[in-house]
Amino acid sequence: MTTFWLSSQPCCLQSTQSILKLSVDRSCFGENFPATTSSCSLLLSLFLGTCAMLVKETGVTVFGVCVTYDLLILCQKQLKFASLFLHRYLSSSKVKNTLRLFGPFIKRAFAVIGYVIVIMFFRLWIMGGSMPLFSEQDNPASFSPHLLTRFLTYSYLLAFNAWLLLAPVVLCYDWQVGSIPLVETMWDSRILAIILFGVVIISLCIHSLLTLQKLGTREVLVGLLFLVFPFIPASNLFFRVGFVVAERVLYMPSMGYCILVVHGLNKLWSLVGKWGAAALTISMLLLLLLFSWKTVWQNEIWLSRESLFRSGIQTLPHNAKVHYNYANFLKDQGRYPEAVHHYETALKLYPRHASALNNLGTLTKDPVEAEQYYRQALHINLQHNRALFNLGNLLKSKGKEEEAEQLLRSSIQHGPHFADAYSSLASLLAEQGHFEEANLVYLQGIKSCPENSDLHNNYGVFLVDIGDGDQAAKHYQQAIRLKPSHYVAMVNLGRLLRSSDQNKDAEAWYKRALQITRKVEILTPLGALYYNTGQYKEALQVYREAVALQPDNSEIGLALAQVLAMSGKTKEAEKMTQDIISKNKDCIECYRLLSAVYNKRESHSEALEALEKAILVNHKDTKVKAELYFSKGNQLREMNLLDLAFESYKLAVELNPDQSQAWMNMGGIQHIKGDYDSARTYYEKALQLTPGSKLLKENLAKLDRIQRRIQRNKVEKHPLA
Repeated sequence: MTTFWLSSQPCCLQSTQSILKLSVDRSCFGENFPATTSSCSLLLSLFLGTCAMLVKETGVTVFGVCVTYDLLILCQKQLKFASLFLHRYLSSSKVKNTLRLFGPFIKRAFAVIGYVIVIMFFRLWIMGGSMPLFSEQDNPASFSPHLLTRFLTYSYLLAFNAWLLLAPVVLCYDWQVGSIPLVETMWDSRILAIILFGVVIISLCIHSLLTLQKLGTREVLVGLLFLVFPFIPASNLFFRVGFVVAERVLYMPSMGYCILVVHGLNKLWSLVGKWGAAALTISMLLLLLLFSWKTVWQNEIWLSRESLFRSGIQTLPHNAKVHYNYANFLKDQGRYPEAVHHYETALKLYPRHASALNNLGTLTKDPVEAEQYYRQALHINLQHNRALFNLGNLLKSKGKEEEAEQLLRSSIQHGPHFADAYSSLASLLAEQGHFEEANLVYLQGIKSCPENSDLHNNYGVFLVDIGDGDQAAKHYQQAIRLKPSHYVAMVNLGRLLRSSDQNKDAEAWYKRALQITRKVEILTPLGALYYNTGQYKEALQVYREAVALQPDNSEIGLALAQVLAMSGKTKEAEKMTQDIISKNKDCIECYRLLSAVYNKRESHSEALEALEKAILVNHKDTKVKAELYFSKGNQLREMNLLDLAFESYKLAVELNPDQSQAWMNMGGIQHIKGDYDSARTYYEKALQLTPGSKLLKENLAKLDRIQRRIQRNKVEKHPLA
């Protein structure tokens, strides 16, 4: 007793077929009566059958094929003898003798059945102890409340699969969601296909059973066994399957089909004459060429994701699933208008497609419309973790934190291995100041999704925010280990090292990230590192590349202008800054940079004018305004316009009383003008803000000496007073 290789991979089947046939012959042979067994061949067959099941679940059906083949073919003499024996001498003792004849077969059969039960439990344990769950769109017939509809549709699917074997003209990678309408009435024309299929199969079974002793009929039986048994798991007979039609499940039945076709051709060949044989040969050659062309065509379709999904649209335009899959591809390619069209087409064909609604929500720019799509998706499927996640993030951005938190928690509950939901919920909790709870959510996410590099990276960002840089570095490094191309984690690690003055290490990580991709988000921190460490030549090169990648990015352009100014290329810096101002007249930093450039040229009037333009910008942040008045005061003091400088400093401290430097400069001006009492007042105010300032203490000490000298001079001039 042996088994056949029932993998869904044809190449594996062909490579083991000869070994398995040999196992069959050696395991049971009927020359001696009763049949003897080969334990080694039996064990080999069990091992190969187990391998087949582990490759594809349908591999388990090979054991049914072999037990049936063993009974009807290898035990054929026993069957014949038993039937005659029971017919002539029907008594209890004779029945026992008959059963004794089948002892070897019964032992083999029970051994195989017991083994199948064990490996089925093992397979179920691997799957987590439960069968997979499917939705209505996966297999509409199985969700029909009408028994007649289910029976007729399942019967028609048998005939349809047989037609695919006979004439594989229309092939598609996915036959779900409306590809084959349900057969709901006995008056459906497809009932004729069911009847024809039933007649053919029943005729073949009767023919093979009535002529078991004939050698040629064995081919018919073997063909039927391979045609029927491997298809049983896909027939919805014992459990619901997750598809309507799946061409992959026909790999093994196609072996039985080929055996039947060859047997039929042999019979036909013997019946036709010379000219008929020639015509049959030509017909078979033409059919072979046609099928070869179809194979080449199908290979072209499977060359790329786009060609595969587009072929589904062309083959089954009424299938909502193929429109949905093609829309997903278009979305990934950034072809959003086309993606929206196919999502909407999928919804027209199948209005209850929750995932299509969810994905439409991610593509719309209108938050109100997006929220409607997400809520419709959740109305159809309350457990759609992606829709829960997206709606939660949307409400989070709107400030509806309580509902957002509830939705994100539900997303985690229904998708415990969805890492993005953990990150988003933890981020929301951190924004609310619940750092301990956020930390627990991150740890829970890492436990559930230990291989998710983005989750480790996001946790690293969180740890940096709460001041745990050492642990953050470990998680950045773990993210990189899990995904060596994770350049975002490399940049974050570089920033962390930069903050602790480990500039060389930070530079190394930035450069490693640039080896993966040349992006602005990597170039700008590297340029800032070079700029802050005085490596202007390197900074200039990096920022020029960044500007070339994003020429309309004013922040990068301004950074390049700053480097140009520090490198002494003031004209180029001025031109670039003026270009930015022409596009954005409210760029305060641009005016400040222009002021610095003009000062470098000793064009103090132009420098002052640039600062005045910056002050005129309507900026809501009073501290920024205070800084501008402070810079204007410095410029006026540089031009020796002390009174105007004092007024500018005064405006600065009115806007920001904590501006210590402005208080000190006001004291300095009063000191120069000889108003020592006022100078002391301003110095002391500045010293309250910065009590450790040596310069302020020295200035106050100078005032003390001056005032003592003045007092001494007064005493010397008027001793009697």
